[in-house]
Amino acid sequence: MNNPIKSFRVDSQSGLAFTLKQGEIIRIIDVEGEQVSDLFCFAKEEIEEALSSGHTTDYSGKLFLSEGDILYSNRSNPMLTIVADQVGRNMMLYAPCSQVMFEKTYDVTEAHPNCLDNLYSNLREYGILKTQITVPFNIFMNIEISPEGEITIKPPVSKAGNYIELRAEMDLVVGLTSCSAGLCNNFKWTPIDVEIFS
Repeated sequence: MNNPIKSFRVDSQSGLAFTLKQGEIIRIIDVEGEQVSDLFCFAKEEIEEALSSGHTTDYSGKLFLSEGDILYSNRSNPMLTIVADQVGRNMMLYAPCSQVMFEKTYDVTEAHPNCLDNLYSNLREYGILKTQITVPFNIFMNIEISPEGEITIKPPVSKAGNYIELRAEMDLVVGLTSCSAGLCNNFKWTPIDVEIFS
């Protein structure tokens, strides 16, 4: 692959937003290992069309998403196709961590960086409301499911430099974070690098 046309660093416990043109490929890199990233996106020309966990699960028929799988919109249109994946543990199951989640799950009382606020603070310049950000693509997140259906969050299996690549199937507005939650990041927080290829 040629050199990237754009590159960004998402600092630990932060986020950013950017646009992708149809056909461009985004590479999301776990810089130091064991770091989850949340991705949410909207159709650039019609922000009412957004990434949908339910539609993606319906059409893929699986929980864990990897190379060859497609992420669908709430209008059943392909938004992103996973074209490479060095980790194989990604899903669309968990809402972005939020201030309320930290209060309920970790007994945090003070303000805490979180993926919902980090997505919204960057996406709002595109006219997007916080209520439009629902279940993101949970990149590098690792869980175990018991026969009874109980879910256990485990440390990510991603190593330093591991990446996933996704191809845009339409023009997109994309929000991306370096997740701020504790358990799913093995209680450490590190950057995520982003490269965009034509």
